[in-house]
Amino acid sequence: MADSEKITINMSVVDLGKIDLLVEEGFYSNRTDFIRTGIRNQLDKHSDEVKQTVTRKTMAVGVVGYGRKALEARQAAGEKVSAWVVGSLTIADDVSAELALDTIESIKVYGVFKASDKVKNALGDRIL
Repeated sequence: MADSEKITINMSVVDLGKIDLLVEEGFYSNRTDFIRTGIRNQLDKHSDEVKQTVTRKTMAVGVVGYGRKALEARQAAGEKVSAWVVGSLTIADDVSAELALDTIESIKVYGVFKASDKVKNALGDRIL
């Protein structure tokens, strides 16, 4: 899983013991396999709700990135970016804080947002 993020969860020792039992019985290869399967099942269960929300809020789903050239083109056209992403949004290291301020109106990320500290600090009040 190249594009994965680590998460930490707290759970009761009884639930953890049940997971270990299922792993030992061969239902899952390990704890992580169990947890990923559970998460995927819940995401599948709610896929219609996610699709409706994404459509209603005009969001992008997946991996979105902005580099200096793309933002300079928006700047030249007098356009601003409102980046609402479900997945991952990356603003490249070649984007200055000034360019980001001039071209990015708002950011909302359900997932992972990667940018330099200078860009994140400059856009602080625009990150929803």
